[in-house]
Amino acid sequence: MQYLLRLSERIDKLLRAVAQIGALAGLILVVVVVYDVVTRHFGVAKPFGINSTQIQESEYWLHTFLFALVIGYAYVAQAHVRIDLVRDRLPTKAKYVLEIIGCVFFLFPFTIMAIIYHYSYAHASYLEGEVSKSVIGLSNIWILKSALPVLFVLLLLAGISQLIKAVAGLLGRLPEEKVAEALGGDL
Repeated sequence: MQYLLRLSERIDKLLRAVAQIGALAGLILVVVVVYDVVTRHFGVAKPFGINSTQIQESEYWLHTFLFALVIGYAYVAQAHVRIDLVRDRLPTKAKYVLEIIGCVFFLFPFTIMAIIYHYSYAHASYLEGEVSKSVIGLSNIWILKSALPVLFVLLLLAGISQLIKAVAGLLGRLPEEKVAEALGGDL
């Protein structure tokens, strides 16, 4: 079990590092939106042959990368939405069981199916050389579409980490300081 808990810690560190890249996309997004608004409001010409359509499309690309890269960390950091009307009243062992059931029967099948589907979606975009529907928009749409399978791979990794913690907690082998990471909320 100690090996699995170390694996969980490594997954969490990886997810944290990827989320920091996603946070950088968020910071760049803020800069791009401010630049877009200011140049439009004051009629400033765009440098380097960049047009307004490309800037606007880059905004939704950055939104996509922001969400795709932080979702795994959000799950292990317990920053996701929970509906805890019933769960909060359950004993700790039952919460672990509920977490295990959620991962095994819902999260894992969904993410695996989504990875397969979205990989095909991104791959087809790559093979077709898909570009923006706008004549003056961005090219290489496959890069944007590749963020979707990445999102679900990161979510699957987060689920594996959470499953390890939940099983360790159920067996009484989860260190006390890790319980909040495994279950979140008020314990």
